[in-house]
Amino acid sequence: MKADEVRQALHGKQCTFVRVADVPAGIGTELSCPSTAGEIRIIGNLSSLQAAFDRTQEVVAQAKGIPVSGYSLDGLETLAAAERVTLRAVLEALRAAGLESIGEAPFDLLQNARRSIEEVNIAGLALARLTVHQLSTSNVSVLFKQVADLQRGVAVVRAFAPLPRTQNSALPTTGYDDIRRVALARLIVENVASIQVDWSLYGPKLAQVALTVGADDLDAVSPAEATGEGWRRAPLEEVRRNIRAAGQEPVERNGRFELIEHHTHAGSHIPAE
Repeated sequence: MKADEVRQALHGKQCTFVRVADVPAGIGTELSCPSTAGEIRIIGNLSSLQAAFDRTQEVVAQAKGIPVSGYSLDGLETLAAAERVTLRAVLEALRAAGLESIGEAPFDLLQNARRSIEEVNIAGLALARLTVHQLSTSNVSVLFKQVADLQRGVAVVRAFAPLPRTQNSALPTTGYDDIRRVALARLIVENVASIQVDWSLYGPKLAQVALTVGADDLDAVSPAEATGEGWRRAPLEEVRRNIRAAGQEPVERNGRFELIEHHTHAGSHIPAE
């Protein structure tokens, strides 16, 4: 398949994945930053800029060097309007609090995608991923061409997740639809390095097939350790098995897209594969 040829030209047999610990945005809510995570991601609605600043500082302090991402860019647009400040002011405040990257930018929800993503870059923040909130069956190719045009203008999008974050109940998708969209994204959005699939949202079966038609990065793998079922049932081992079953080599990364090292179940230290 042509889409897989494009992926191989960009990444060879390598497939990256990141273990993500989600923490709620609300002040005073439970905060867990496991050392096994490669990224701590702040999620949820924001009550005020001050609350977002305080929560970000709190999470960064607990993360102990693990990259911290957070928030959805469309939510920050809304917050800026509510606070009567510029989007850049909001972004710079979060950067000052220690945030490294914006958790996601839903292309179809942003007021002006290019302007807002440029503001992220100007504020000194990275963008973890460009996403699609909801995707109809009629405009997939058009939307992906718009994403490619956006990247030509901003050149800072590292990963694009083409599968929708929410489903339209009036237009439910099938596994075939999802796989076709991944392949189209890899063919059309050639100027974005990684085509990403959310492991926690779409599951191992679809993720494994997606890796054979153009995807090369798996987001949101659980940082949980081995359970009572044994280390082979741990999320880390499961994602590796699925990547290898797709004919690729698993490589763990962190929220900065840096390859990281890990430990085996027996405790011996080995490099990332």
